[in-house]
Amino acid sequence: MNQQELDTFDPSKAKPRPWVTSPNAATALDRETDSFTLLGNSSAFKRMLLLVDKLSKVNAPVLLEGETGTGKEMVARAIHYRGVRRGQAFVPLNCGAFPDNLIESELFGHVKGAFTDARTDQPGLVETAAGGTLFLDEVDSLTPRAQVALLRFLQDGSYRPIGARVERKVDVRVIAATNGLVDDLVASRAFRCDLLYRLRILGMKLPPLRDRENDAMLLANFFFARCKAQFPSNPQEIDRGSCSWFRSYAWPGNVRELEGLVYRETVMCDDATLRLASPVCASGCLPTTEGPLGEFGNRTYSSAKSAVLEQFERQYLSQLMERARGNVSQAARLAGKERRALGKLLKKHGITGRDM
Repeated sequence: MNQQELDTFDPSKAKPRPWVTSPNAATALDRETDSFTLLGNSSAFKRMLLLVDKLSKVNAPVLLEGETGTGKEMVARAIHYRGVRRGQAFVPLNCGAFPDNLIESELFGHVKGAFTDARTDQPGLVETAAGGTLFLDEVDSLTPRAQVALLRFLQDGSYRPIGARVERKVDVRVIAATNGLVDDLVASRAFRCDLLYRLRILGMKLPPLRDRENDAMLLANFFFARCKAQFPSNPQEIDRGSCSWFRSYAWPGNVRELEGLVYRETVMCDDATLRLASPVCASGCLPTTEGPLGEFGNRTYSSAKSAVLEQFERQYLSQLMERARGNVSQAARLAGKERRALGKLLKKHGITGRDM
């Protein structure tokens, strides 16, 4: 698709519900897909949506790479519900949320007596996703042993529950996601290169929000309307004049950061007009006249101070975790804080790491 076609391409008009193929299917699927609406009008977003459409037509593994908050799970769901597996299960798993001794059991299950507490046979998520899609978020967090088991499964669809003597086979499409540092992990031998080759048969890099032109304002209006529909709030509109910084702000947390900002400020705002402005400019300095909700004069001293500190924490922690490549222990050393204290701050702002 050339630039002229991109400029005139309107995904909402071309395919309002591209994952729905019949009126009978629409009712059931709409309820599940409404929660992950893909929204944007920039050239980068349109290219991404066109690639999503292509990837949905094949069954090979996909590796989604992108910064935190760019919507990797939403894109994975779109690929699933636009494809031939849309009538089957979409099963997500955050690989970084399980300790080393549980992740393999979570994936492939176990049989009765496999270990002390294994009182019954327990199917894994691979079996739960039979016929559908298994989404492995933070796949770079998998232990070496789990990497070997996943590699074998990707090769021929075979797996062995813990304690089982016989291998089983199942038809599942695997979509994996990473924050984009997996090549460095391969170089340091923390991630198997042969597994990366299997996962990256079809690769896709999600654009960060700062590269999506005016999509930030479009998304802000969407989240504003959704927040007002969910919670009682005073503002009736967003002051467009105060949003000139949307394109210049780096958005280290991407769409997730934008959504959190809009929800928080909409609920807390006492005026009819919501004024959004960043407390931190692109160079990292604090502006002299504007705060997180516009001018400081519109807020009490304690309220303005709290908002600025919260935004500073969020941006600092996002950049810190990027430097530490998602390793919470390494991030704690870089920040000069205890790991437990840093972990509480990360959970407060919804920032995850590989070893949390």
